Amino acid sequence: MQYRKLGKTGFSISEISLGTWQVGGKWGEPFSHDNADRILNEAADAGINFIDTADVYGDGESEKAVGRLVRSRSERIYVATKCGRRLQPHVNDAYQPAVLRAFVEDSLRSMGLETLDLIQLHCPPTDVFYRPEIFEEFDRLKAEGKIQNLGVSVEKVEEGLKAIEYPNVTTVQIIFNMFRQRPAELFFGEAQRRDVGIIVRVPLASGLLTGKFDRNTTFAKEDHRNFNREGDAFDKGETFSGVDYETGLAAVEELRSVFPDDKNLAPDALRWILTFDAVSCIIPGASKPEHLRSNLQAAQRPAPSSEQMAAVKRIYDERIKNPVHYLW
Repeated sequence: MQYRKLGKTGFSISEISLGTWQVGGKWGEPFSHDNADRILNEAADAGINFIDTADVYGDGESEKAVGRLVRSRSERIYVATKCGRRLQPHVNDAYQPAVLRAFVEDSLRSMGLETLDLIQLHCPPTDVFYRPEIFEEFDRLKAEGKIQNLGVSVEKVEEGLKAIEYPNVTTVQIIFNMFRQRPAELFFGEAQRRDVGIIVRVPLASGLLTGKFDRNTTFAKEDHRNFNREGDAFDKGETFSGVDYETGLAAVEELRSVFPDDKNLAPDALRWILTFDAVSCIIPGASKPEHLRSNLQAAQRPAPSSEQMAAVKRIYDERIKNPVHYLW
């Protein structure tokens, strides 16, 4: 495992880390703590030392599993969680300092920890990024020892650019993959200039970039890849990175010719992301240990050649860029 610095947090974290949206079961399935424990411990055994979770994952069960892992291991494992999505309705006015403080305290209790290595605002409405009082509350929480660092998870590049204007924002979590390339144009450079860590989520475009889906693939009723393709439940860009499913399948077929020796495209798609120096880590998810092992193969993949990098860019420009590029 290779490690990178997570911006001004100073943490040295595994470049392949773990996201826990679906740890413990696939989307819509009951949470299994036995399954979560297997995945989390295998990740730690492989050298993964950065785990990303959220208070809404598995209705809070994911946080419990992550806390249990941290308390049971001797290695230093960094924990990042998120707050804000429990707000109903999830609107700007609902974001209030006292409410966010309560969420932080709830996460500490849920995980059985005394402090959070990283707390992240969980894709708040854009207007929240223009309210200094929200960000100031986390300075007080840090002074009290309840958090070590503040980060944000964003939907749009513009939100990331606004967030890093606040000196106490140490990390930005953002969607970046072969089908979502805009962050590399301006945002990556600005984040590096301010020593802000970049955590890449949805690195496989909700599984599209594994190459395992086809036109006959079906998804469970409660799986967002079934019900959120048009953004009916939350931001459309979270599902298949906002790419039309049929369009994505066609682009994947072309990518197969770029990486012809690999039946499983996931490690190549992850390795492509790691060629960008601004990236601190990627957080692919896993609903079973086999998914984790597939993700870890990226560490053994050689870096894409200049010809492969150019081919990925061409496929994006020709098949994906319009209209996806300008929406997020």
